[in-house]
Amino acid sequence: MTPARRWVLHVDLDQFIAAVEVLRRPELAGKPVIVGGSGDPTERAVVSTASYEARAFGVGSGMPLRIAARKAPDAIILPVDAPVYTAASEEVMATLREQPGAIVQILGWDEAFLGVTTDDPEAYARRVQEAVLERTQLRCSVGIGDTLVRAKNATDFGKPNGTFRLTVENWMEVMGDKPAIALWGVGSKISKRLAAHGILTVAQLANADEAVLVTEFGPRMGPWFRQLGRGDGSSEVDDTPWVAHGHGRETTFQQDLLDRSEIEQAAGDLVARVLEDVVAEGRPVIGVGLKVRYAPFTTKTLVHKIDATFDRRTVLVETMKLVDKIEPDRPVRLLGVRAEMAMPDDARTGHTPTRSGW
Repeated sequence: MTPARRWVLHVDLDQFIAAVEVLRRPELAGKPVIVGGSGDPTERAVVSTASYEARAFGVGSGMPLRIAARKAPDAIILPVDAPVYTAASEEVMATLREQPGAIVQILGWDEAFLGVTTDDPEAYARRVQEAVLERTQLRCSVGIGDTLVRAKNATDFGKPNGTFRLTVENWMEVMGDKPAIALWGVGSKISKRLAAHGILTVAQLANADEAVLVTEFGPRMGPWFRQLGRGDGSSEVDDTPWVAHGHGRETTFQQDLLDRSEIEQAAGDLVARVLEDVVAEGRPVIGVGLKVRYAPFTTKTLVHKIDATFDRRTVLVETMKLVDKIEPDRPVRLLGVRAEMAMPDDARTGHTPTRSGW
């Protein structure tokens, strides 16, 4: 008999938002469904999620809604209804917490890590799927691993509604020839920087010269990316309540802004909304950020550290210093403002979702 040991399970709800909408409107089952913005493809908004049927047309999250509508002209486009999705998510997470011996670390609306001790992780995963389905009528995929990274990456191979196991024993066999961007934590920008050094695959990253990575990414992140290539890292699932580093708000304008006073007014309104969120936290602001998307679709992000402050006027002034850096005579289609806050002493440390340590 295989002895019981500690495992990490990554539970990921399949096409979560679209699935919730189908539960509300069963006649949508099997049809291409797109959820985004106010549900009007003539307005500026992006896709929040798409059903598998819509994805078959090339529709994906983050895609402008008007482009998604062109790709899938027969799709049903629905507005985002966040309170409904939050309620469904809470039911799922409550179900996960009821699983025998499970430590639950929530990652977002539709995913969580479970730390479990079992001699049969696949059987445990199937019981989790059955429990979630029975309580919520939602289906999920479960990645099984011996580290957080391996469990997270394993989920992709189990979709939809299946399970897959990735451990140190089969990591390189399964992942070695995959492009580096397939790794959880490697996006398009990082993959391009890796490619500039001839690092194209997971195996190449795992065996990369650490000195090269340190030169490119720094003494902390360089070794971390190499570790990521090996699937190594923390295996500890931490149920310490998640604490936000900061709060942000953004808005997409239906008509581009060019007038400087209008841009400054929009930024000021966003700062006011962000400060409402920050005040509720009771922690000082230690940094501000500005996201600006120029027409047609070029996005820039500016950040600025500041001395810890509770003063609203100071936050506004420091944010406006970033607004001053917006390029003149370039139409602005989106603005976003963010305030970073000091972390409490008892907050979970190192918990950025793609970094070991949590």
